[in-house]
Amino acid sequence: MLNLRARSSISNALAPVGGGLHRLGVSPNAITVVGTLGTVVSAALLIGTGRFLLAVVAITLFVLFDLLDGAVARAGGTASRFGAVLDSTCDRVADASIFAALIWWFAGSGQASSRPNLILAALLALVLGQLIPYVRARAEGLGVNASVGIAERAERLIIVLVGVGLAGLGLEIALPIALWLLVAVGVLTVGQRLNAVRRAAPSSPPAEAAQESAGG
Repeated sequence: MLNLRARSSISNALAPVGGGLHRLGVSPNAITVVGTLGTVVSAALLIGTGRFLLAVVAITLFVLFDLLDGAVARAGGTASRFGAVLDSTCDRVADASIFAALIWWFAGSGQASSRPNLILAALLALVLGQLIPYVRARAEGLGVNASVGIAERAERLIIVLVGVGLAGLGLEIALPIALWLLVAVGVLTVGQRLNAVRRAAPSSPPAEAAQESAGG
């Protein structure tokens, strides 16, 4: 949804920057890795220590690398299958680090006994955040388009970062609201994608069925 509407305009805006970085010899894969490492470190050192507002600023900047690496790849015509897999893998790592840092904060802030609901919400949001792209990837591996759903990566990042940022400004209730909202839209998105697969592929050939039962 937001991904489809915003990515084209943002990509066009980043095209000159991507061209400049390509001329400097910067690799798109290096940008992907740096952006991921920056997000992980920011989550661990800032969210994990309760400095929420600063964390949102830092993570937002590093998340933009997810678009910048594509701009560099397009500028140099260096897009590759490895780059696509690396980008997707790093997205999962970056997203998980945000929720892992929140869990760490809730569990170690001295108030863990009063925050089991937030630990649970963050854990569920982490699991659903990994499950949503998995369903899409698994479906595409079977030749079915499952890129549907109310909350793709961009929406989920906006929700959690807004919640964290508002909590950093003193509106603590915003974080539990954001986390439980993520759980709700995450469950809905998984259901939408599974339904899309069910409608597009109501039956599977015996070989595919055997492969699925084997676990993949």
